[in-house]
Amino acid sequence: MKYLSKDVSLRLDVDRCTGCKMCTVVCPHGVFAVENQKARILDRDACMECGACALNCPVAAIAVNSGVGCAEAIINGLLTGQETCCGGDTCCCAPKAS
Repeated sequence: MKYLSKDVSLRLDVDRCTGCKMCTVVCPHGVFAVENQKARILDRDACMECGACALNCPVAAIAVNSGVGCAEAIINGLLTGQETCCGGDTCCCAPKAS
């Protein structure tokens, strides 16, 4: 699924990245991969801008203007009748407990 093709605000500072893989764990759409101990963006257009990656990056190597993509995912879910991970207590966008 593509959310905001070519207009995604997701940014990755590879120099700050420590390769912890947290972005790959929390991203609900597999936007990231870690190779040679550095994260890289696999598919920027798959980003729904939920902000989970930025909220969980321990070195602040990821920035994203969260919110817009999540809203789109919720609207698409309502229109198609499919469940989304956005919203509620089990939201994929919420920061993980440390």
